Amino acid sequence: MAIEITDANFDEVVIGSDKPVLVDFWAVWCGPCRMVGPVVEELSNDFAGRAVVGKVDVDANPGISMRFGIRNIPTLLFFQNGEVVDKHVGAAPKHVLKEKLEARLS
Repeated sequence: MAIEITDANFDEVVIGSDKPVLVDFWAVWCGPCRMVGPVVEELSNDFAGRAVVGKVDVDANPGISMRFGIRNIPTLLFFQNGEVVDKHVGAAPKHVLKEKLEARLS
């Protein structure tokens, strides 16, 4: 299951991770976010123990959203060693996100 990432735990969960991290910026009212949500959950299970997969509710956590200039959702950021290394804006099929996450594992 994807981890709930908040303004309070972001640095610990994402920046401090020794594994690649996928962060899904979303909101309840966002239609494309509801399409991507199940894919993010599947990736969380597929990469369990190898990568961290989490979700940020942009309405409840405006600090992180502003910090990374999130203007459109869903936005998926890929982190490695505390840095953004890739980004995808908008809905995407699972294979696209999976390939981006797998690229961080090699």
